[in-house]
Amino acid sequence: MDAVLEQVHGLVAWALSLAGEYDVASLIEAGVFFLFAGLALLFACGVIFFRNVVHSALSLTATFICVACLYLSIGAAFMGAVQILVYGGAVAVLIVMAIMLTRRDDMAHSNPSRGLFRHAAAAAVTGLFLLGMAAVAVLSPFRPAPQSLGDAAPGLADLMLTHYVLPFEVAAVLLLMAMIGAIVLAKGADES
Repeated sequence: MDAVLEQVHGLVAWALSLAGEYDVASLIEAGVFFLFAGLALLFACGVIFFRNVVHSALSLTATFICVACLYLSIGAAFMGAVQILVYGGAVAVLIVMAIMLTRRDDMAHSNPSRGLFRHAAAAAVTGLFLLGMAAVAVLSPFRPAPQSLGDAAPGLADLMLTHYVLPFEVAAVLLLMAMIGAIVLAKGADES
């Protein structure tokens, strides 16, 4: 039994030294980031290609949540929380409610995917463009100076509620008017 424990101990010590040598923590962080980035792209494609508009809306919600996880993985906790609360919660519920308020006889084919080739071609061109931009960013000799952001939430709140209070309120009123307009359009003009 002691020989087996010594072998296990030696294997664990070797694995820990190997993990320290290759900086496994950074590799795991990068893997989590790319996992959520891939899921966000997958769900975004679901928004385009699902034939049912309710499924598209739920896929959009999943995309919002994956983007929030991307924010959290890069250390932007405030942006991640806002993304989940505002987009993953409020906007997604608003979209689903607007879809449910509209009258459809058959929801099975409420999101027709005509011109699938055009969508695929546009996605391919966009992917090539993003790949080119990533290559330029990686191969560029210019590197931005690292900045310590610290806790950005108090500074952002101070700016939003003092200097930019008018645009903040205008955006809130604009969203309220859009929601009221969507309800009026969904209800129809012939009903009281």
